[in-house]
Amino acid sequence: MCDSLVVARPGAPVWLAKNSDRHPDEVQVVERTWPERHMEQGPRASREIDAWLGRARFEALISRPHWLWGCEMGVNERGVAIGNEAVFCRPPAAKRGLTGMHMQRIALERAGSAEAALEVITGLLARYPQGGRMSWRGGLRYSSSFLIADHAEAWVLETAGHLWAAQRVRGARTLSNMLTIEEDFDRIHPEALATAKARGYCRGAADFGFARCFASGLYRRLTGGVQRRQATDALVAGLCARAVDAPGLARALQDHGAGGPARGLRMLMPCAHASWLPTRSSGQTTGSMIARLDAAGPQVWFTGTSSPCLSVFKPVGFSAADPLAGSPPAGEQADAESLWWRHERLHRATLADYSRRRAAFEGERARLQAAAWAVDPGDPTAVAAIWEAHRAALPGWSAAASSVAARRLGLFYAFWAHKGRGARSMGDRAWRGGSRAR
Repeated sequence: MCDSLVVARPGAPVWLAKNSDRHPDEVQVVERTWPERHMEQGPRASREIDAWLGRARFEALISRPHWLWGCEMGVNERGVAIGNEAVFCRPPAAKRGLTGMHMQRIALERAGSAEAALEVITGLLARYPQGGRMSWRGGLRYSSSFLIADHAEAWVLETAGHLWAAQRVRGARTLSNMLTIEEDFDRIHPEALATAKARGYCRGAADFGFARCFASGLYRRLTGGVQRRQATDALVAGLCARAVDAPGLARALQDHGAGGPARGLRMLMPCAHASWLPTRSSGQTTGSMIARLDAAGPQVWFTGTSSPCLSVFKPVGFSAADPLAGSPPAGEQADAESLWWRHERLHRATLADYSRRRAAFEGERARLQAAAWAVDPGDPTAVAAIWEAHRAALPGWSAAASSVAARRLGLFYAFWAHKGRGARSMGDRAWRGGSRAR
């Protein structure tokens, strides 16, 4: 599951932020795409898409699951930012087709404005089924909702199969894996009302609402979307009462609410942690992004890791070299060197006794975050240095956390023990939380 938010107010920069929640072993890769690269690893229809839309024109900074060509979120060099979310609808997703993540990357590489990106995605929906492989493990398929923004405006685009509705953002907006547009759309697929009537979802225009007609009520409850959206709405309202900035948005993405991290374990708050609790799924936040969009150009920060509450948001600039160039790429198998898996050791060790173990390294983490906010994203040396500083600090933070005796949590250890090859291949068992005496 995911939580996304956008703030678009007249005379101020537009902000877009997202937590991407996926399988707890599902590495997210932060990378740059180049327009001269063809879609060799893209969807099967890549040549047809190129012939229709033209080949990629813009560089993009993206975060994507390691096995997937598309992306969870990203920003292109023209300052167009997009984040997508799974939404579960009455019309089923196709077994084969384009995922929302494919459509999002195709739009980032070709659209020079939010309006153009909206047209690219709705055009793709008209030409190709929305479907295909969307989960790393299992056969989960779904439709997508999107937040699309540039320095001048922002849109919410929600889909149900090939149908869609769009609404311009006026102020602030959040998404949490549920359809939200009803009769208050600004644009809509021309067949949406007729389809809803034909399938018995409504009697006519008088009781038509896009979300009411096409959303799955069951998944609306299972995903915890209502509670998470209420939480993010309150967080954004608090931000908008003062000047919006990157540290404020980071705090929103790191939030567990008054109940502490246990609410994240139940997927009731934006910062989600994989849970052994039987009432919620085992998804967790595996990557996060904040984007500031203004006429002078975009500024972008990624964690490049899971659990933003324990991580550091670091800048990436279009003029900078790949910040991860000196680090081995993270993949399905856990390793001792990559940023993502080094952080995951820290994350899993900390969860064994969150408050006490986080306190063992929080001072250092906060100082590194303050340094990261101060880095000029146009300085490639400084950008690369802050990414490397985070990677280099993680083994020490993990050792500090694991030195604090943890609670005995039998279900916790059993849960992580069966989470797949990535967890099992960590080797040194630091992910199990070190000492459990207490």
